[in-house]
Amino acid sequence: MKVQTLVIALGLIGSSAALANGSAPAASETVTAPQTSAQWLERMTDFTRNGSAYRDPKMFVPWANAVTEPGFYTQMGVNMMDPGNWTRMMGSMMDPRVMGNVMQFSDPNVYMKWMGASMDPNFYTALMTQFADPGKMMRWMMMPMDPNMWNMMMQSMNPNLYMKWMMAPMDPRMMQLMMAPMNPALYTNWMGASMNPATYGGWGSGMAPATGTAGAAAPAGFNFFDPNAWMGMWNPAGYAQPAAAPAAPAAK
Repeated sequence: MKVQTLVIALGLIGSSAALANGSAPAASETVTAPQTSAQWLERMTDFTRNGSAYRDPKMFVPWANAVTEPGFYTQMGVNMMDPGNWTRMMGSMMDPRVMGNVMQFSDPNVYMKWMGASMDPNFYTALMTQFADPGKMMRWMMMPMDPNMWNMMMQSMNPNLYMKWMMAPMDPRMMQLMMAPMNPALYTNWMGASMNPATYGGWGSGMAPATGTAGAAAPAGFNFFDPNAWMGMWNPAGYAQPAAAPAAPAAK
């Protein structure tokens, strides 16, 4: 019983640490394009970042190039046979930053970028240059003889592959994933992300306008409860109290 309690406590602590940084999206994060198929797969299986390839036409061009390469699919096959990749992907689905990743599509600036790209000949030129690349066509034709392709097919004969799947239930990352729904911080962070203006992109800043400065003080008005104000009503406007008469000279 004590061991079971200890395991649950450690799982909650681990899931809390994993979700500590997920309460708010990073609005100023600089998104750079991955360079390899493995890097692209790591991003596109992360549900907190995979929308970046579709929000910006400049990011969509390298994504279209990567997804039309044969090496992308051989790497995908290798990744699918690793239980750790499935654990990471499912863990990212529960991350509060998923809301920011999805709600960024409600930003009108996203559609303005795509409207501009639809009228830019360079955008179509970049896509057609990739699709008409003779090197890409040759790589597809040579795919059956690609060592990476053979490496993927031979993974089924690797005993370590089956050992990884047998040990997956005892993986600490899997335990953290199973304990995450029991962590109250998960739901608190999701609620915080839903109320964070940065979650909704550029237009979300309008939900938290800057506090206005205090205006000038209003001129003093008539005070109904001030007796002096009532008495002042009987004095004509511009009337000044006459000066006191000078004292009479002393008699000699």
